[in-house]
Amino acid sequence: MNKPASQKLKLREKIGYSLGDGSANLVFQMMMMFQMYFYTDVFGIKATTAGFILLFARFFDAFVDPVVGILSDKTNTRWGKYRPWILWTAIPFAVFFVLAFTTPDLNERGKILWAGISYTILMSLYSFNNTPYSSLGGVMTSNIKERTSISSIRFITATIATFVVQGLTLPLVAKFGQGNEQLGWFYTIFLFAGIAVVLFLVTFFSTRERVNPPVGQKSNVKQDFRDIIKNSPWRSMFILTLFLFTTLALWGSSMSYYFNYVVDKAELYNFLQLFGLVNVDGDSYGVWHTFLDAFGLIAQSDLSNVFAVGFSLFNMFGQFVTLLGVMLLSSFLSNIFGKRRVFMICLAITAVFTSMFFFVSPENIKGIFIINILKSLAYAPTIPLLWAMMGDVADYSEYKNHRRATGFVFAGVVFALKLGLGLGGAICGGIIDGFGFVANQEQTESALFGIKLSASIIPAITFFIGVIALIFYKISKEYNEKMQAELELRRVDN
Repeated sequence: MNKPASQKLKLREKIGYSLGDGSANLVFQMMMMFQMYFYTDVFGIKATTAGFILLFARFFDAFVDPVVGILSDKTNTRWGKYRPWILWTAIPFAVFFVLAFTTPDLNERGKILWAGISYTILMSLYSFNNTPYSSLGGVMTSNIKERTSISSIRFITATIATFVVQGLTLPLVAKFGQGNEQLGWFYTIFLFAGIAVVLFLVTFFSTRERVNPPVGQKSNVKQDFRDIIKNSPWRSMFILTLFLFTTLALWGSSMSYYFNYVVDKAELYNFLQLFGLVNVDGDSYGVWHTFLDAFGLIAQSDLSNVFAVGFSLFNMFGQFVTLLGVMLLSSFLSNIFGKRRVFMICLAITAVFTSMFFFVSPENIKGIFIINILKSLAYAPTIPLLWAMMGDVADYSEYKNHRRATGFVFAGVVFALKLGLGLGGAICGGIIDGFGFVANQEQTESALFGIKLSASIIPAITFFIGVIALIFYKISKEYNEKMQAELELRRVDN
């Protein structure tokens, strides 16, 4: 008997699905790495206020995310439950992505309102897009290895998108703006938004849904809510996701300030010279150098763009190592040891390397890059596992309760993700503001200490909280195999 829920998927469908996460990451990585910096150093909003804007949107999400989960689970179209939401939200998502990085000429109060409204709507659209998208990954197949494979390919694409955002954003801003930073941001985001729409459309047209709720299941929101509250693996994943993305947002936001204000720019220029990424008066250069210069990836001798080029190279090194780690290690390690064990060990090692940014000298550019490479390699195997594990959690809920509510299960975790994003930005803003940060000025020793703290010790602590959450996640490799076998029998009987 054919078992469509367990069949192996063709590579083109896995790649098509993965492009949706590449698209979402063009937006997500921009918010995680540059939103705080954009608000403080480009739009002119105080750090604490900017952090409050990021956090305020999370309270709004507390109402939006459950609604998205409920609506997507109740959706029934010829395209399935979750796929159509990717199509419906693609253009609105892109429009508000652009608006969130637009800088109208307003007074202080107007800027705060503009930022607050555009960011909150963008985050709501993120829910309407990403919750169904994430749920889709849980219903394309129920095969454990195929699900991990889907997640691995998905996060290879996401890592490539991250590489583009973290590596090219600041150089493109400088190139497009030609001295007008606000205009440069607008054109850069407009370019990324257009690419995002195209990738979402490819995902919609190239995927299928195969895992359906048990026959005869009726919609019952109260029951779905009770089921996930009693679901201990879901609670573990909620806490893990919350602190994981709090850490990523905190560290990502802080590193923009770390490179701009802490790292020694003269030493950074000398380091870039080792890679030929500088312009020296009187020297002639070849085609490759000219090509990189066209993307703003060549540092000028006056150090005017050394922050942009240096931070981009730092991110590119990290993402290249991450990509290799995702491709070579994630599926390999999780198939041997199980997702939970791999996640716990790798996340603990990542926390240790993150803390080292506090101790390295601002002049030791090689040391800063080496720490980042080691941190990226340790973190890489965990990246595909989060969403693969959430698919397992949805299966666990069906296994225990004989009900399936994939969208509702994923909605709670997407809320935790976005709450973490807001908390991370708010913590970063609160810390650097509390230590005396003032945008676009030479910082005091106190302010520099606060920036270093928010880029190292504090995110290391929040990473370790994620490790603790995984201790209470009880879906082991062996348990998962047993659970999937029984669920498969139920689906065949139905």
